[in-house]
Amino acid sequence: MRPLHFLLVLHATATAQTFHNPLNPDHGSDPWLQYYKGTYYLTATTWSGSAATGITMKRGHTIAELSAATPVTIWSDATASRCCNVWAPEFHLLKGPHGRRWYLYYVAGPASCCARQYIHVLESQGSTPLGPYAYMGRLFDPANDNWAVDPTVLQLAGRLYLLWSGYAGTLFRSNQDIYMMALSNPWTLTGSRALISEPVLAWEKGTAPVNEAPEILVHGKATFLVFSATWCGNPGYKLGIASYTGGDPLRQEAWAKDPNPVFQPADGQYSTAHNGFFKSPDGKEDWLVYHGTTSPKGACDNTRTTRIQKLGWNADGTPNFGAPLDLGTEIPEPSGERRRP
Repeated sequence: MRPLHFLLVLHATATAQTFHNPLNPDHGSDPWLQYYKGTYYLTATTWSGSAATGITMKRGHTIAELSAATPVTIWSDATASRCCNVWAPEFHLLKGPHGRRWYLYYVAGPASCCARQYIHVLESQGSTPLGPYAYMGRLFDPANDNWAVDPTVLQLAGRLYLLWSGYAGTLFRSNQDIYMMALSNPWTLTGSRALISEPVLAWEKGTAPVNEAPEILVHGKATFLVFSATWCGNPGYKLGIASYTGGDPLRQEAWAKDPNPVFQPADGQYSTAHNGFFKSPDGKEDWLVYHGTTSPKGACDNTRTTRIQKLGWNADGTPNFGAPLDLGTEIPEPSGERRRP
């Protein structure tokens, strides 16, 4: 017969740990989370008029550690045109002219927000998402050098592309669409911008006709473009999806948009969008990271918080987002987490 203390330890080891959202009390909008070599790394919009705020990052070996971690500043820039109001930072491990490096894409502008927000890119000098980083430049199409936000990258058939959101015409007075351009390396655009998605359906318009925050989700041989629709301050801010159908990804016809949203407010959670995706530590699960608020009026400021939940898959190979979980929901940790003794 085994000792009782051994059975208790065995039971505790076998029992899945849980956590609950949010992963931060505030400053959690436009989140990006990745698991790399035993550590979770999380960054989000800081949206500050101070150059000292810069880009911040949290890290932890488990979701519980990540949630309890204190953000540290990994980049700040005193250059007046890009000092402040950092939005939607994302870090991607890419092969470039200097080998495999982390590239951090983000939006920034001057201290007075928000008409001069543009996309910038950093290259890591270290081996983790913490950096340190070097500034590589501003990314823009010379033929359409306009306000541009929410950058992400697509790797497809050996080529690299940048996606972002910008205006079709007059700033804040026309449709906000999703565009794409090819990258010759992680910090250099080539060609001209191509319109990929525009708000044409009623649920994409809401209080403002907006398609923004493009994100790429790959599952097997399928590639999906997930985006956020209508203004971020609308309580009905939600996610839509388009499927890559083949051919040149710079053609709008190569992306088939689903006529219905795939993730929208529920259970007292509002403005649930601007997402990202990450893998569990063992690589077996796909997870969704997004922001939201409990205010029925919605929010488009630093009161938004970061939430995560497991992403499911339908029999036809399409993602099943489910519904935003209540903040009191106990969620099983991502599979493969290992706690330190």
